[in-house]
Amino acid sequence: MDHLDWPFFDAKHRELAASLDAWCGELLHVHHDGDIDAQCRRLVAQLGAAGWLNHAVAGDGQGIDTRAICLIRETLARHDGLADFAFAMQGLGSGAISLQGTPAQREHYLPRVARGEMLAAFALSEPEAGSDVAALQCSATEDGDSYVLNGEKTWISNGGIADFYVLFARTGEAPGARGISAFIVDAGLPGFEIAERIDVIAPHPLARLRFTNCRVPKTRMLGAPGEGFKLAMRTLDVFRTSVAAAALGFARRALQEGLAQAKARPMFGARLADLPLTQAKLADMACTVDSSALLVYRAAWLRDQGKTITQEAAMAKLMATEGAQRVIDAAVQLFGGRGVRRGEIVESLYREIRALRIYEGASEVQQLIIGRELLKQA
Repeated sequence: MDHLDWPFFDAKHRELAASLDAWCGELLHVHHDGDIDAQCRRLVAQLGAAGWLNHAVAGDGQGIDTRAICLIRETLARHDGLADFAFAMQGLGSGAISLQGTPAQREHYLPRVARGEMLAAFALSEPEAGSDVAALQCSATEDGDSYVLNGEKTWISNGGIADFYVLFARTGEAPGARGISAFIVDAGLPGFEIAERIDVIAPHPLARLRFTNCRVPKTRMLGAPGEGFKLAMRTLDVFRTSVAAAALGFARRALQEGLAQAKARPMFGARLADLPLTQAKLADMACTVDSSALLVYRAAWLRDQGKTITQEAAMAKLMATEGAQRVIDAAVQLFGGRGVRRGEIVESLYREIRALRIYEGASEVQQLIIGRELLKQA
């Protein structure tokens, strides 16, 4: 944890990271079998009871400490990918309420999310609208004191177990992105069903949602009509850097495991660590980890200074996720056959990292963002 001595951090951040690391070492493990839904609920309750979720939830968007969120996600990911997922979704799922909720909405949802009593979800993606958010088709039609939802959402994290969903639907004030609004949709409303549970390589709760004439009170709209796209982007901007931090945590654990394996494994009358090729691989892994960390915490520090970090967050997300994939792959290679055996830590990391290169903006989208920002500056 030498990186905590970098000037990006205050004393409170160092204390936070040390306390969380000790808590994780006592309570968390990486082997999850059986009911993933139940384990996710348990982890949310534990994180809430210990006070960690307070860092993911704020009464207003400016109250979020980005460096704290990133340190928490890095630490949780290093110990247990499902715990990182549980923490992240409480923040992402409630983030729009923190940013744009009315006092009544904030009072009703945010304290419960922070205590781990309510599970949150962020419902943006659709079967034909992933990276191209402006193409979403789920509709919300005004009818008296309600909006009527029709359509589907997919790849929704916490889908099927969340108590509420921050959902984005087309209300039609204008074409494209300008005609999208945001709503808080409570689970169990008539016309709202879980159409499909989605199994992925890393065990997380995911689902496809279907809405058929589902009535949502107007009091559950977030912000003004037609402002949903901007709110979605603001929410993602807050948490995108933390995705990079989670990837960094996975990479750190892979480097840790790779070093231990290299030092312990006999090879050709010596140790695996004594081979020049092994040392070169470890050097590349370490350089990738540190360069990713510098980008992650530069972006987090800048945001905490009130700066706009569109380019910096995209750079951090791109480099940390792509770099972690390389570091983890290298760790698997160091383990040889053991590296692909179910239950090995590096095998679990290999499954965990792949999705991070896609969600909250695929690597190709981050490249487009960076390119556009560079052209603006030029």
